[in-house]
Amino acid sequence: MEPSKVQSEGGLNVTLTIRLLMHGKEVGSIIGKKGETVKKMREESGARINISEGNCPERIVTITGPTDAIFKAFAMIAYKFEEDIINSMSNSPATSKPPVTLRLVVPASQCGSLIGKGGSKIKEMRESTGAQVQVAGDMLPNSTERAVTISGTPEAIIQCVKQICVVMLESPPKGATIPYRPKPASTPVIFSGGQAYTIQGQYAIPHPDVWMPVPRPVLMNSPFPMI
Repeated sequence: MEPSKVQSEGGLNVTLTIRLLMHGKEVGSIIGKKGETVKKMREESGARINISEGNCPERIVTITGPTDAIFKAFAMIAYKFEEDIINSMSNSPATSKPPVTLRLVVPASQCGSLIGKGGSKIKEMRESTGAQVQVAGDMLPNSTERAVTISGTPEAIIQCVKQICVVMLESPPKGATIPYRPKPASTPVIFSGGQAYTIQGQYAIPHPDVWMPVPRPVLMNSPFPMI
């Protein structure tokens, strides 16, 4: 293997960013009481774990760091989700354990490499890891990213993420990527001075890039926000 290629066990320390799409409930599980779970994950994995702001039904969890730190963080998330599944089953009549499912958000320009010619790469990933991998046919709203759903045992998911990381490092995204941003739970959006604002309480907040309250409420009828 040439030194430029990433060894599957993170032999080459390359910094990578992986984005995950999670439901609010899953995010709550990752954050934990008073943020203890995510703090422990950050400390033990050495990866940076950021969770998007906002009262959205979906949130983006960004994991950045050297490849081995990313794999550790993923392992911790996968095992946490498995623990949640086991806990929820203790009060239900279900006997078979449902798989752990993670949703990655990947630039569409890299999805071709993940799928491979005639689906060869994705088939190889499924067979070698035992995880189910699906690449969404459509892009996520207002973005150039697609959801990649991985489900299986935590071990299968970790092996699969390692393979996906190798593919992503070998074929970087082409052109500019418009990242997917989850929409807040049906908050009205107003346009003023070429900028979109969402109404939160008494403030109009620039949407969706800057989550900073405007010091004074925006006058709804003025062409420009009064800052």
